[in-house]
Amino acid sequence: MYVLTQFNSLSLNRHLTRTYNTGSGVRTGGEGFVEVLAATQTPTESDWFAGSADAVRQYTWLLADIKNRSIEDILILSGDHLYRMNYLKFVTYHREMNADITVAALPCSLKRTKDYGVMKIDGDSRIVDFAEKPSTEEELSRMRTDTTVFGLTPSEAEEKPYIASMGIYVFKKEVLIGLLNDKFPNAVEFGSQVIPLAAKCMNVVAYPFFGYWKDIGTLKSFFDENLKLCRQPADFEFYDPQSPIFTSPIILPPAAIGEGCQVSDAIISPGARLGRATISNAVLGVRAIVSDDCLIQDAMIMGADYFESEEQLLEGMIKNEIPIGIGAGTVIENAIIDKNARIGKNCQIINVHGVDSASYDDKGIYIRDGIVIVQPSASVPDGTII
Repeated sequence: MYVLTQFNSLSLNRHLTRTYNTGSGVRTGGEGFVEVLAATQTPTESDWFAGSADAVRQYTWLLADIKNRSIEDILILSGDHLYRMNYLKFVTYHREMNADITVAALPCSLKRTKDYGVMKIDGDSRIVDFAEKPSTEEELSRMRTDTTVFGLTPSEAEEKPYIASMGIYVFKKEVLIGLLNDKFPNAVEFGSQVIPLAAKCMNVVAYPFFGYWKDIGTLKSFFDENLKLCRQPADFEFYDPQSPIFTSPIILPPAAIGEGCQVSDAIISPGARLGRATISNAVLGVRAIVSDDCLIQDAMIMGADYFESEEQLLEGMIKNEIPIGIGAGTVIENAIIDKNARIGKNCQIINVHGVDSASYDDKGIYIRDGIVIVQPSASVPDGTII
């Protein structure tokens, strides 16, 4: 597995290194691997990846390398989606259809077409037309598809007469290399350029997907989907007994929850310490500290990278510095508190003016889509109201 990263990828690289420390293979002597392929900046190449297709193009030399000669197909995934899929079934379908390219597809309603690329298919699931976020009546009428081809009932097909691209693809390796380097050398995106152009001259088919799937590529969608995980039962469940989703193990003490603390619909990570606070519909990350009389609601507290020692806390107290965590009496609503942030006592981080966008650079705070974000390692003084 290759992971193509853009800028500010240090924490992602660290996570991958710790999680997939596979030695000489997924098993001893195996051929499995996880490698990071970063955007290259040199005196002659100063640009970041211009798009998904451009990112893969810059590393097609690696796909063509002799060590990858046995690879027949390339599975291309997005890093900002939330879903669960059996990729083996996806690739098997691709091969059974003898497809050059297979696109994962989701039947959708008219309301969702404005956010995605929409495909039209024939009776054999071959993609015959493509429109990027269609909006006009002519486009929408042209892209309507009989989705009973995907196994929907007539009533379901009437409710979901469109097919959205999920941005997940399987390519024959030689087809991928040829398209990016020879046929469409200037294309920078798969969804809006490579796939529509290839569909005109190649066997490009749609693979039906019916599970939970969300694009979390925006701040608001990332925030909303994380909070949805707090619900019981959640719309998307990591604990599926047939196909659980794991992450890197963290060796920390269990969360400590003080007397009188009230918690509902929340995810509390290892190492967290909660005083006599009220926590509702919130995600608390590793080593998160919430003091007495706090209200944390509809919020993500990302936690900390380390525990402060008694010596550090004493030294900070002498210097009148705020410790890492959330100070007593603070209210946080509709906010993301990033790692190692220091929030003082009796603060209100609630977007008090209800604005959609604002910046408070001196405090390390900004508001986007109505969500308050406190930047990593920011220090917010006692009594601050945002």
